[in-house]
Amino acid sequence: MKKALIVVDYQIDFVNGSLGFAGAEKLEEEIVRLIKEYEVNGDEVLFTKDIHENDYLSSEEGKNLPVPHCIRGSGGEAYFGEVASLAKTHRVFEKTTFPSSELFEYLKNGNYDEIALCGVDTSICVLSNAVMAKASNPNAHIKVFANASGSGDKEAEEIAIKAMERIQIEVVR
Repeated sequence: MKKALIVVDYQIDFVNGSLGFAGAEKLEEEIVRLIKEYEVNGDEVLFTKDIHENDYLSSEEGKNLPVPHCIRGSGGEAYFGEVASLAKTHRVFEKTTFPSSELFEYLKNGNYDEIALCGVDTSICVLSNAVMAKASNPNAHIKVFANASGSGDKEAEEIAIKAMERIQIEVVR
């Protein structure tokens, strides 16, 4: 059974930086546990990394979310905590918007049986990449670990969870 874990944007700016939220740092323990579990099982571990340039505020995303974050070279784009060292031994997909088109192409050719996701923000980037994973491998089982994912907007998070469940993405609570 071919499986992959995608760790979505567990970066400083989303944990305790410009877009950080209360409790984001508490996700680290479960994310690290999942990474190590997948490694031990010989499964693939992939990372997305939100990255922007200094002209972020003039981008479409920047016009709608005018909070500079994950600017290349700022330090806020780095992975948070122990995740930073674990990411060094795995494939990282940099992205300038919510889902990663490069990750889509990679997954599309992977013939996965199961793709799992965790990270931040559940209501934006985790949701976007879960939908993208579903589109790339329509017959794979897609799941999101809710206990290793989070959002600063709990109402939006619950809406995202319901949306994922409606399109047959399992949400593990």
